[in-house]
Amino acid sequence: MSAPIERHGVVPSYLLARLAASGRFPRAAAAARQTLTAGRPPFRARIDLSIDENGDLVAQLSDAPNRTISDAGNTQTLPGILVRSEDDGPVDDVSVNEAFDGLGATFELLLTAFGRNSLDDAGAPLDASVHYGVDYDNAFWDGERMVFGDGDGEVFQGFTGSITVIGHELAHGVVQHTANLEYQGQPGALNESVADVFGALTEQYSLGHAAADATWLIGAEIFTDAVQGKALRSMIAPGTAYDDDELGKDPQPDHMSGFVRTTEDNGGVHINSGIPNRAFALFAIDLGGNAWQTAGTVWYRALTGGLSSTATFTEFADATVAAAAEVDEATATAARRAWTTVGVYGDERVPGTDGVGAD
Repeated sequence: MSAPIERHGVVPSYLLARLAASGRFPRAAAAARQTLTAGRPPFRARIDLSIDENGDLVAQLSDAPNRTISDAGNTQTLPGILVRSEDDGPVDDVSVNEAFDGLGATFELLLTAFGRNSLDDAGAPLDASVHYGVDYDNAFWDGERMVFGDGDGEVFQGFTGSITVIGHELAHGVVQHTANLEYQGQPGALNESVADVFGALTEQYSLGHAAADATWLIGAEIFTDAVQGKALRSMIAPGTAYDDDELGKDPQPDHMSGFVRTTEDNGGVHINSGIPNRAFALFAIDLGGNAWQTAGTVWYRALTGGLSSTATFTEFADATVAAAAEVDEATATAARRAWTTVGVYGDERVPGTDGVGAD
C-alpha cells in the first residue's frame, strides 16, 4: 500500500486562514476554506475562526457533517435522486432544506454536547430521503438513512419541519452504534425514550432554551390544525400530548403504576417510553440550566458505558445514577429522585425519604 501523498503548497496556510475570513472577497474566502481542508484524510472538516487575546486570527479544524438529501419522488424506492449535498446551497424544495438543516442541528448537538462525531463517532455520513411514498404518514431511520414522508395533509403534515422528529430518528442511529437496545419491551421503550431525549435536546440546543423553559414536546409540528393536540408526545407530562375524537387520547403512562403490558407496538415501546421520558425531563429541570449539559451528558454516558442491549428500566436507571455520581452526589441524588418520582425506584433509594416504592 503506497504512502499518502503529502502536499506542500506554495501559499502558506496562515495566509489561507486570513483569506478564509475575508468579507471583501467572498469567492476567494470560500476557495481558501476549501483549500485548507483539501488533501486531508477522508472525513469532513471545517475551519473555526476566532480572535485570540492578542488580536490574532486563529484557525482550527474541527469535525463537520457530511449530509446528502435525496428525493424519493413519492415512490418507496430508496434513496431516490440526489438533490442536495454538503457543499450545496439551499434549493427550492422546502422539505429538502428542512431535512438538511435538521441533520446539521443534530450533528452539532452530538459534537458540541458529547464530543461525538456523527452517529458512529467516526464521521458517518448523514443521509436522508424526502417525499417518500404517497401521503406517507411517518419518518423513520432504516439503519442507514433518515426517510421522511409528506403526511396526508389532513392529520399529518410534512415531517421535515420538526427538528425533534429529526433528532429522534437520528438518535436511533446513535443507539444502534452504542448499546443497540433490543426493540422490544422495556429495552425497546428505552430505545424510544433515548431517541426522544436526543430529539428534545437537539431542539433545545438549537433554540438555546434552558430545561425550565423548554416545551418538552416531541413532534409539535407534525399535526395539522384539525387535530386536537399539541404534539405526538410530551416528555414532561406523558399522556397529555393529544386528546382527539379520531386519534383518541395519548396513551403514555407517566409512572410505573400505569405500565402497559401489551403484545402490540413491540410490547408498548412507544407507550411505556413515557416513563423514562418523564424521568429525564424531571432530572434536567431539577438540575437547572441547559439540559444538554449535565443531564444530557449523564444519559449519554449511561448509554455508552457498557449498557446491556436487554437493559430494563431499573438497569438503565442504575447506569444513569452511576454516571451522575461521577459528577457529584447532588447530581446522583437528583437522578434517584427522578426515577423515584416515576416509580422505577422505591422511596428508599433517595436519601432522606421513607417508604417502599416500585423498584
